[in-house]
Amino acid sequence: MRIAIIGQSAFGEAVLKELVDKEENIVGVFCPPDKENQPQDPIKLTAQTNNIPVFQFARMRDSQCIEIFESLSSDLCIMAYVIDIVPDQILIAPTQGTIQYHPSLLPKHRGPSSINWSIINGDKQTGFTIFWPDGDLDTGPILYQEIIDIAQNDSTGSLYFKKLFPRGVDALIESVEMVRNGTAPKIEQDHSKATYEGWCKGKDVIIDWDKPVRLIHDLIRGSDPSPGARTYSNGDELRLYGSAIVSSVNKGLPGEVIQITEEGMMIFCNGGVLRIKKVKPASHNKCTAVEWAKTFLIEPGFRFDNTK
Repeated sequence: MRIAIIGQSAFGEAVLKELVDKEENIVGVFCPPDKENQPQDPIKLTAQTNNIPVFQFARMRDSQCIEIFESLSSDLCIMAYVIDIVPDQILIAPTQGTIQYHPSLLPKHRGPSSINWSIINGDKQTGFTIFWPDGDLDTGPILYQEIIDIAQNDSTGSLYFKKLFPRGVDALIESVEMVRNGTAPKIEQDHSKATYEGWCKGKDVIIDWDKPVRLIHDLIRGSDPSPGARTYSNGDELRLYGSAIVSSVNKGLPGEVIQITEEGMMIFCNGGVLRIKKVKPASHNKCTAVEWAKTFLIEPGFRFDNTK
């Protein structure tokens, strides 16, 4: 079976490596153009190492991109971490169609930041979907789904790299076999249950210290590592990472630092205490909370601002 891959970054590379190990016939890899002064995409490097043709276009809708893709005469296209809009001409060009990975249980959490929003919204479970893209955003028929538990202190980073990433790669490879064997289902999504969220951006994750501790915790871990939940220290922005709810009998005001140890900075909230391990001050690199406190002379009793 002739396979074309559209993808990028570590996830796309992992899928490509698995297919190469299985001696699949990869006829082309499509990935974004190189960026100035940045490393080349790992999927590109792996493809070149294995003498697989690489095609780089800023837009998959480019007429030359479509023409090249069609010329490959592929049987299956695999979309492994794609944020560009892929036109219908490419989706339907392979004889067996196109399959795509999405890190949520579609039709819930359609959109580009599905992992962030599932944690921010307080979901206890999420998962991933292998589906047949149909030209609209994450709306195509489902081939395979798998449920993944969200642990109490899972961040977007830990949920993706430790759970959704490895199982997603395996499931895509398994899906290729199902397509080859003619056993891959096409189950229509229940569009009445669909939810959609756009990109999770800095403006969406500003901490309101008057909210309950659970909501603040979910906001911080759902923004970790990107875009990083924001709070303010004397008007200066500070991003918080490594959140955990800890039991404590301490009393204080919402947003007040009550203790600083090598394990992290304790912040009083409504209904509990948060421990923050790392921070990123404006115009500074990420550091431990205790390093930040020492540098900026932060002591217990300091209180974070809700606004600038």
